[in-house]
Amino acid sequence: MQTIVLIFAITILAIIAYGDIRTRRIPNALALVVAMLGLVRMILVHDPVAAGQSLAAGTAVFAAAFLLFSRGIVGGGDAKLVAATALLIGHHDLFGFLFLMSLCGAPLALAILAREKLGPSQWRLSRHPATPPVATAAAPMRSTVPYGAAIAAAGVIVLILRTS
Repeated sequence: MQTIVLIFAITILAIIAYGDIRTRRIPNALALVVAMLGLVRMILVHDPVAAGQSLAAGTAVFAAAFLLFSRGIVGGGDAKLVAATALLIGHHDLFGFLFLMSLCGAPLALAILAREKLGPSQWRLSRHPATPPVATAAAPMRSTVPYGAAIAAAGVIVLILRTS
């Protein structure tokens, strides 16, 4: 049964990563599924002390992530996903998960920044039928990092390493 939960969790995390990269959105339903899989894993282990510690760790991660969300540092989906994945991972591997998440997220953020700097400038050409092309300033857009992909990648790595 643990293997089925593991395969399902990896599949859901992969779907989340792909979706976050494409749309910059993490559906609440998918984050909820990850959290529920974490609860199922806790039940299957039959260790109430470890389950309590994992619930406490997940709550602490959610509190920290919510604080970052309230400051505009991370998105709401990222905050929910990191807490849900903390439940799935459990308290034993939490720090390794958070470390891997930062290792996965840093190159992702750098790639987004590089694409922004090397991509088209912030000037657009507007063309009206009767006038020649004119450069107009585009509204400055804040680039976003699909950090759900980093969260999901770290979760998958920890889950795979735990089973090997």
